[in-house]
Amino acid sequence: MRKIIFSIILFAVPLMGHPAIATDGLSPKEQAVADTLTAMWGAIEAGDIEAYAAFIHPEHTTFGESDVYLQEGKDKEVRSIADWMTRARGVQTEMHQPAVTIVGDIAWLTYYWSDSGTTDNGRYTSRGKSTRIFQRVDGRWLSRHGHFTEVP
Repeated sequence: MRKIIFSIILFAVPLMGHPAIATDGLSPKEQAVADTLTAMWGAIEAGDIEAYAAFIHPEHTTFGESDVYLQEGKDKEVRSIADWMTRARGVQTEMHQPAVTIVGDIAWLTYYWSDSGTTDNGRYTSRGKSTRIFQRVDGRWLSRHGHFTEVP
């Protein structure tokens, strides 16, 4: 019943502002997956593409907000983020309502996100929903896939 009520609230209440990351319900193993993503975002916020690349699996794939086709490979992902980092400044990204499932060495993380920053066109804000898939390799969680949908 609690999950049903939570799901109703989750879909009935739109995301507003930048509330704190609510991870109270995550186990330590699940928190490690969420922490991997926040570390990836931290690398972007710091402008450190090498640190970001260290979290990306060689066979990474992405469906971005505006991608028509699946983007494949670590090199493609790193180039895409590096390009974004040349155009965006002061990026701040937050995770809302994360849920993590772990099966063996595979984990998927679903969440809502909000971000803001500036580009040459001025200040921007956006929000959306995402699913990320991670694989544990040599004790570290690496991003295997990201699927992002921007929401109005």
